[in-house]
Amino acid sequence: MDAHPPENLYPYTVSRPIYSNPTFEEDNERQAREERTLRERLSRTCGSALKVVKGVFPVIDWLSRYPIREWLPSDVISGVSTGLVCSLQGLAYALLVSVAPVYGLYSAFFPILTYFLLGTSRHISVGPFPVTCLMVGSVVLTLAPDDHFLLPGNGTGVNGTEADGIVVDVEAMEAQRIMVASSMTVFLPIQVVMGLLQVGFLVRYLSDPLVGGFTTAAAFHVLISQLKIVLSVPTNNHSGCFSILYTLIDVFTNIRQTNRADLAAGLLTIVIVMAVKEVNSKFRHKIPVPIPIEVIVTVVAAGISYATELESRYGASIVHSIPRGFAPAQPPNTELLWNILGSSFSTAVVGYAVAVSVAKVYAAKHDYTINGNQELIAFGFSNVFCGCFSGFVASTALSRTAVQESTGGKSQVAGIISAVMVMIVILALGNLLEPLQKSVLAAIVIANLKGMFMQVTEVPTLWRQNRADCFIWLATCLASVVLGLDVGLLAGLVFEMGTVVVRTQFPACSTLGNIPGTNIYRNMKDYKNVRHLEFPGIKIFKCNAPIYFANIDYFKERLRVTVGFDSVRVFKKRNKALKKIHKLIKKGKLRATEVRYNLIISEQDSGRESGQVEDGDWPVPEVEVRVDWALELPVRVSVPKVQIHSLVLDFSAVSFLDVVAVKSLRLLVRRRQGERYHQSCVMPTVKHPETIHVWGFFSAKGVGSLTILPKNTAMNKEWYQHILREQLLPTIQEQFGDEQCLFQHDGAPCHKSKGITKWLGE
Repeated sequence: MDAHPPENLYPYTVSRPIYSNPTFEEDNERQAREERTLRERLSRTCGSALKVVKGVFPVIDWLSRYPIREWLPSDVISGVSTGLVCSLQGLAYALLVSVAPVYGLYSAFFPILTYFLLGTSRHISVGPFPVTCLMVGSVVLTLAPDDHFLLPGNGTGVNGTEADGIVVDVEAMEAQRIMVASSMTVFLPIQVVMGLLQVGFLVRYLSDPLVGGFTTAAAFHVLISQLKIVLSVPTNNHSGCFSILYTLIDVFTNIRQTNRADLAAGLLTIVIVMAVKEVNSKFRHKIPVPIPIEVIVTVVAAGISYATELESRYGASIVHSIPRGFAPAQPPNTELLWNILGSSFSTAVVGYAVAVSVAKVYAAKHDYTINGNQELIAFGFSNVFCGCFSGFVASTALSRTAVQESTGGKSQVAGIISAVMVMIVILALGNLLEPLQKSVLAAIVIANLKGMFMQVTEVPTLWRQNRADCFIWLATCLASVVLGLDVGLLAGLVFEMGTVVVRTQFPACSTLGNIPGTNIYRNMKDYKNVRHLEFPGIKIFKCNAPIYFANIDYFKERLRVTVGFDSVRVFKKRNKALKKIHKLIKKGKLRATEVRYNLIISEQDSGRESGQVEDGDWPVPEVEVRVDWALELPVRVSVPKVQIHSLVLDFSAVSFLDVVAVKSLRLLVRRRQGERYHQSCVMPTVKHPETIHVWGFFSAKGVGSLTILPKNTAMNKEWYQHILREQLLPTIQEQFGDEQCLFQHDGAPCHKSKGITKWLGE
């Protein structure tokens, strides 16, 4: 069935001269960009003291415009609800850091205060995040394991616990562990430095597939770390490579020591919390305030544990002491700096990336913007402030932020009210939670991992949409599970960068053909109706990636396959044949009357330049010889046949060319020009033509040396009409603007412009 052209097909109307890059710059008087001095930049940036203060403390800007009557009631309700969740999550996430639960309350309180002053997001709830807590916990267990605090003894002392005749100095162990965690948190001002240097964009290299795979792997780590608490079985502390495997081995080795009371409480908590969260999610439009199930379960579990004396009667593991008040400020241990610096950096990057991702979601939903660099500064100072008061790394949690937003939170006033609720727990209500089983806190952590585990459902979608992104997700997840979170994140980032390099190093190249009845050109392998051009000997080759040093060899190889011959080999063979022909002419063995070889021999103009081209010297004969290379040659040289006379390189998808690529393309053009009798057409359409001009791609006269059009052929007129006007000129129009005149009605080139005359080689 013949293809019919579409009904709404309109011809192009082009009405402006074609420019070479130097001519365009000359006519339009290109001017160099004025570079401002550092003083001028600082003066421009710091033009107003109030503007600077508002930039450093965004709270001044939005708090002065805060609508009290409209927003304050909603912020109060949201703050109370979020504060209760923050308190319980702080207690629970402290188990991930392997410190006492009270330090989780500190981590849920102090960061909110500084973020209220410095942050730009109105909705995120700042505090502990499971992934960063686990990353800090792995460092804590590495630098302060149980083995460092073992004391010989036959009984349990005041500050120790007995295990097989060995006493663990619990007080010293907890003091050292919180020192490691708080020191690591204080050493996170690298976020402040990154914010001041305006390099927040670097976090963009953590793509969504990479973050999805990493957080899913982190969820597995969190699940395994809390599994031993739900079962209440003794295990060794493991971190680094294969830590999940070693922990599972310890758990199943000691599975018979499971405490039934802790297991029952943990499983019941998981079921209830997940079920009620599903109800909250399903009926979120009908329920004005989500059911605070974590608070309800915690209060009920603490009451049951106190009433039934689960610790003394069944050996349940409980929270024990939650001291009232705040711990005094203390400086970090600088001796730990070099041991935790690398982990601090990776934790800072992960915490910031997660927080900014969540903040952007709610900023887009409520139509405002956030400042990524200011967020770096805000979280950096929040972590420093929190670490000085025995807290650990702060970020945000999607579930906690969802509570703050869904309960009507309008601004960070809700965050301050939630901090007040946490403070009330620290100062007055903490001792009421001392009978609470640790398995209940661990179960709350596990129940809140559902969102991260559900990211696994993205894998089939990624496989259908982009397999490279799917491989990034899988590789990052697998590496983080096997190698640990720090090394796994680095491995995932390296793999992600590798996929970018591979995709540009092996770009998609194609040969374009014409859709019959249209001026549309598409890859000939993708459509059945695409056919070769109507004019034989023409090839259109398209590259869909930047051309640079890493892929130029692949580009040349694909080009060689497309044209069907090796230009270097053809070039050298023709040089060799020409030299032998000149020798025969000099010896008189070959005359101009030898018609069967289709040679045209004429006297050489003495003024003609004879020079060198790369890969060999042109002969310097006394006569000029024109050879039809398609016919038999008078010398015994096997010259490869060339089936094309014109080649079009479509660079419309090439974003940049480096020096190596320009040099290689220039060498290709020189070989084509040097042949003189093998006409070819190479037409680049690069998005940034000024780049190749700067690198000397064009000649000094301003004529594009990359363009060689066939002359003295019967198909010139049709060539201009069919290829240049319909295929290439729309791209030229996009690059250089409207034209005044390019073609006359009969298809002949218009001569109103000197640029078009030069460009056509006339």
